[in-house]
Amino acid sequence: MSASQSVRRTTGPERLRGRVLNIGEVLSELSADFPAISASKIRFLEEKGLVTPQRTAAGYRKYSTADVERLRFVLALQRDQYLPLKVIKDYLDAIDRGERPESLPGGMSLSPRVVSDQLAGELSARVHARTLTFNELVQESGASTELVHSLASYGLISSADETYDEHALKVARACVQLEAHGIEPRHLRPFRAAADRELGLVERVVAPVASRRDVASKARAAETAREISDLCLSLHSALVHGQIARMEG
Repeated sequence: MSASQSVRRTTGPERLRGRVLNIGEVLSELSADFPAISASKIRFLEEKGLVTPQRTAAGYRKYSTADVERLRFVLALQRDQYLPLKVIKDYLDAIDRGERPESLPGGMSLSPRVVSDQLAGELSARVHARTLTFNELVQESGASTELVHSLASYGLISSADETYDEHALKVARACVQLEAHGIEPRHLRPFRAAADRELGLVERVVAPVASRRDVASKARAAETAREISDLCLSLHSALVHGQIARMEG
């Protein structure tokens, strides 16, 4: 059985087709792939306009198969691609208008209405957060063992139980290319310091919401943190590119 068939059997879009589900049944359908999913999180996504279930005369939500698969799509992109909800919503809005956007940031091009074979494979491979051993990090990043050790010593990457995450892989790949320009990890210490300062700024902004105990508040805090981080990166890029443009003059 292929990975996509396995996921399809678990998620069961064909089995659900034509059915109308309440929020508890939706949670049951999504919990295998997204163990932290909650009713509050789903209501938060509805509040942000990412899913719009129908309502009964009494006001209860009614979720269709398309609604469930749309939720799965949003949650998968948010978890696996670290995309802000605004970016995902803009993509979905374009689909809803009948447009055919070529891809999402990161190169993914998926239909939000039905989980495609490609997304099924992604979900199957990413049920648990991916981790890499030291040797896998070296092999997949193209870095030398000396470079990886150096990145760790300067705090640019870190390990948990001697394993590394996807963020460490991205850092290592970027540093391999920077090394080709003569830029070594010791030159990059300001980036670590700047990242820590940015995180401190973000944490102060979202602290009032993040301190609340309900899941919806935590989801809002995380999404706000991502938006602020994206804005900080845009600001940094604009400032640097502005100075580079002056070099050309």
